[in-house]
Amino acid sequence: MKKLFPILVSFLLLFCLWVLTAGKTENAVACGCGMNMGESEAANVEPPASCEQCGMNRAAFAMSRMLIKYADASEVGTCSLNCVAIEMKNNRDGNIKSLLVADFATKKLVDAKSAIWVIGGKKSGVMTSVPKWAFAVKADAEKFVKENGGRITDFDEALNLALKENE
Repeated sequence: MKKLFPILVSFLLLFCLWVLTAGKTENAVACGCGMNMGESEAANVEPPASCEQCGMNRAAFAMSRMLIKYADASEVGTCSLNCVAIEMKNNRDGNIKSLLVADFATKKLVDAKSAIWVIGGKKSGVMTSVPKWAFAVKADAEKFVKENGGRITDFDEALNLALKENE
């Protein structure tokens, strides 16, 4: 139950956000979680449209989405590092060729291992009780920490925390 509570709270918050914003955005694309984004933002997110672990709309979570590229040329898109951890546990034999994550500041995909990661802070994370955000530029991560709290770390620590949360 401890592991499900943060996920249930996240879904409840997303539902409340949907209720508050429903019908207020013209020319918007709605996702299954109730969030809206402009049509151009939805068009800029690579396939798949939905997270292959939890089903969340990846365009709505463009700032935390990830893309796993396997050696056999297959790809798996997720909404967050948390769902990447689940994918890695379910596909232990998968030979990962590259792992990309959205830069929180620009929403462009960057190499997850070389990104600067921020753990914690007051900005709620996706699919986790301990938020984990990636940045391509250290100055952007430092600015985020100054405004939202948290601490700067590397990919290995962020991934290990996500894996531990999914034990």
